[in-house]
Amino acid sequence: MNAYIRFKLALTEHEPTIKPYDEAAWAELSDVRETPIEVSLALLDNLHDRWVRVLRSMSDAGFLKQFRHPELGVVSLEKNLALYAWHGKHHVAHITSLRERKQRR
Repeated sequence: MNAYIRFKLALTEHEPTIKPYDEAAWAELSDVRETPIEVSLALLDNLHDRWVRVLRSMSDAGFLKQFRHPELGVVSLEKNLALYAWHGKHHVAHITSLRERKQRR
């Protein structure tokens, strides 16, 4: 959700400064433990639908727009999209590895 919001901010504002957050602390909040996984998967599926619609509507110039990350500096949407593409594959690899380890037991 933060990546989607960062894209929207960069598309609608001139080089906005985004707010980083503590992902580990977010993961410790009760909604993470108490919400059925199906709810999170549905949220992710719908979020990706919206994000794909934004991405498909963007011009080449849109991917050159930027936001400012307090720790990373200025980041273009093109670079940020590449980062999130890698990030998604990274998560899939973690899930696949965990599934394989559990199946061997």
